[in-house]
Amino acid sequence: MASGDVADRRARPNATTPEVLGEEERAELELMLARLPERVATPIRAQGAAGLLEVVLDLGRPPTARYRGGGEITLSEGDVSEQDIDHVVAQISEFGEDNRAGIPRTLHRISAIRNRRGRIVGLTCRVGRSVGGAAVAIRDLFETGGSVLLLGPPGVGKTTMLREAARVLAGELQRRVVIVDTSNEIGGDGDVPHHGVGRARRMQVPRPELQHQVMIEAVENHMPEVIVIDEIGTALEALAARTIAERGVQLIGTAHGNTLENLMQNPTLSDLIGGIESVTLSDEEARRRGTQKTVLERRTRPTFESLVEIQAFDRVAVHADIASTVDALLRGYSAEAELRAIGEGGLLLGVERVPLGIGAEEPVPAWRGPERGEARPRPRRLEPAPGGPERRIMPFGVSRGRLAEAIAATRSGASIVDAIQDAEAVMTLRPHYRRRAGPLREAELRGIPIYVLRANTVSQMEQSLLTMRGVAGEQDPTTAALREAEEAVVAVAFSGAGEVELSPQSGYIRRLQHELASRHGVESSSRGREPFRRVTVSPAHAGHGRLEPWGDDVRT
Repeated sequence: MASGDVADRRARPNATTPEVLGEEERAELELMLARLPERVATPIRAQGAAGLLEVVLDLGRPPTARYRGGGEITLSEGDVSEQDIDHVVAQISEFGEDNRAGIPRTLHRISAIRNRRGRIVGLTCRVGRSVGGAAVAIRDLFETGGSVLLLGPPGVGKTTMLREAARVLAGELQRRVVIVDTSNEIGGDGDVPHHGVGRARRMQVPRPELQHQVMIEAVENHMPEVIVIDEIGTALEALAARTIAERGVQLIGTAHGNTLENLMQNPTLSDLIGGIESVTLSDEEARRRGTQKTVLERRTRPTFESLVEIQAFDRVAVHADIASTVDALLRGYSAEAELRAIGEGGLLLGVERVPLGIGAEEPVPAWRGPERGEARPRPRRLEPAPGGPERRIMPFGVSRGRLAEAIAATRSGASIVDAIQDAEAVMTLRPHYRRRAGPLREAELRGIPIYVLRANTVSQMEQSLLTMRGVAGEQDPTTAALREAEEAVVAVAFSGAGEVELSPQSGYIRRLQHELASRHGVESSSRGREPFRRVTVSPAHAGHGRLEPWGDDVRT
């Protein structure tokens, strides 16, 4: 290769890796560069190590460096020799049965490729980093006590996010965390764990095939509240994870795969999300569902309550209630995921709900700028539905963002407050309610109603808000629903509103709303699933006649 070609390939990664290394990270990286041949390390120092993922040394080929974003450079025109490989091997720890080694007190990983006689003929020197704030986008999932599974292809940042989650749980949240560390991937090489895991304890796994045994040993011997596991990949490890979850221990783990659909089709790991099996329905049930007699069903409760698809270093897709998502996809219904964008330092830039399943269009998140796509249009909504609840709600241990989303979805006139003195209702989860933490105890003394959720999901919050509406509303619900429909008709017919979505109602009330819209010559249709199915009112299209309700749907 000509020297000009080398220079061209060196210039490519800089465009995708403009970040600057911190002093601590630079010092740890230098520990690895010092163990490489000088003709390999010098070009990396000159090029800049920001965004460096790994250095590849293969016998008889030029050494290369791979950068985040797909960039790759050739470090030297000379081929890698046996002396080069021996130089590196002599300065690192011994290779285990999984052909991995490391550098003590660092997160770097050196993996070996051997020939048929056991001789090392290739090395992959992977750069390990501890990134503060890497788990901020999913902190609301694991801080409530639910088990979380991180899913993504190799090199996307699963272990980095897992390491940060262990640090936050053990340090900021003061929980007993034990890391089951196979190949010292999470806590680094050596007997002393890397400071990136904080106060979390670490149990090393002598051989990869024994990981499931060490997982059980950690629960039986060390009384953890949280177990952190990397790369669940076998049926025995999936079974051990289920055993741990059934004992009431929170799990934070990772698995390989691009999307939830990949995991559903993986016979070895599908048990992590409840398992998929074929079920034969009765004739009556098949007719009721409108499906064939043989269908796919979720076999049991998922091991993990939530699943996070790590799509890139700055983007994750969150399935907060994995059981309901899997059920919806198996039955052919539409489902949604939360697409969360992450900025520098782990700052959460935005959250967008995106469709899943067959026929779902590629979403265009609202936080993307004009050069990456425009935000999706949203229908105009009326003011909060008649009857309330116009209450001040204090969330305790639940996601504020999801509560705000549930308030908008149910069109409740509620607001979110931070202090119990300002609250008229409290929303929390079962684990917090059982412990009767300070604010909950004070709420009981003040006589403030407490709504306890089974899970930290939008659907659970919507149900509680609808319950509040029934308690707080003194107006007849049918009258209030028809008045809401009348206001929507006026907004569509006379105020130029393109589309107005009403609050969720029962099938009987929706039929009345359809009839009211038909009498006034506007279109109406039903959307969503029970118990949140709702009517949408929109202008009549040119050439269309009056609309008449047909069941719960609408025909021209």
